[in-house]
Amino acid sequence: MQVDFYHLTRMPLERALPQVAEKVVANGARLLIVAAEEAQRLALDRLLWSYTPASFLPHARLGEGDDQRQPVLIAETLDAANGARHVALVDGEWRDDALDFDRVFHFFAEDQIAPARAAWKALAERPGVARRYWKQNESGRWEQAA
Repeated sequence: MQVDFYHLTRMPLERALPQVAEKVVANGARLLIVAAEEAQRLALDRLLWSYTPASFLPHARLGEGDDQRQPVLIAETLDAANGARHVALVDGEWRDDALDFDRVFHFFAEDQIAPARAAWKALAERPGVARRYWKQNESGRWEQAA
């Protein structure tokens, strides 16, 4: 399984997450987006409907639609009612249960570096876990740093 750490320095989550979600869905996979705070889940719900004028990303919040049919599902916990094998942890909080998925996208901001480093180090000891660390360069493009 693969864990991708995304250090948000130049691009906010509101721009980075839709890009990742679009790629997951375009590859025929499903995504679970996890955020502990209700306000963040509501904001992400609105964002995925309107982040570009020409398109939207079909999705729902857990329990508010036919969860099983959703390519992208937003939830408070790691309840992949849509059958997702990919999960995006968008609130900076690492959850060990995410290792039950095939791929994890762990987004964190500057003020969340210490817990992200702790998660990175802890995962080094886990067999079968491939870790990648992505940071943004001066032009805002993602570069693999580790």
